[in-house]
Amino acid sequence: MKRLLFALAAVAVAGAARAEVTDRSPAGFEVVEKATIAAPSSKVWDALMRPAKWWSSQHTFSGDAKNLFIDPAGCFCERLKKGAARHMDIVYADGATMLRLSGALGPLQATGASGHLSYALKPVGEQTEVTLSYDVGGYVKGGVESFATPVDKVLGEQLARLKKAIETGKPD
Repeated sequence: MKRLLFALAAVAVAGAARAEVTDRSPAGFEVVEKATIAAPSSKVWDALMRPAKWWSSQHTFSGDAKNLFIDPAGCFCERLKKGAARHMDIVYADGATMLRLSGALGPLQATGASGHLSYALKPVGEQTEVTLSYDVGGYVKGGVESFATPVDKVLGEQLARLKKAIETGKPD
């Protein structure tokens, strides 16, 4: 019985998102997140381009993920009551396998740091392997590496929410 429970737990974990701070120094860091999503890459891509449906409201300036959008000009932006936030700019999007954005997320916007966020989608049968990587560098008083673990946690949460939203229809 214990072996069966262990095997079931191992199978459950295998489909979960995997996260890691892969590199860090006072000058920068890299975060890599991976998940296998039970959906074709076209469905994953469509969801990825609609962050209002899966991003956590806790990690927005407005307090409501419904204010997040990716506009046709390539901005990952957020509507605010008296303005807007430009989180990142799309620098490459092929509509199927790769989305690359440039900019600083959240509190990194108030520093001299900048980042490069990429989502790589790889079809594997009826599933899609998603690899998210975020490379950050630049000046932050005390060193940018102090942001590595919190950023890893936040991006891991967002990828898990994307996976859950696609597979169940609800990100929570």
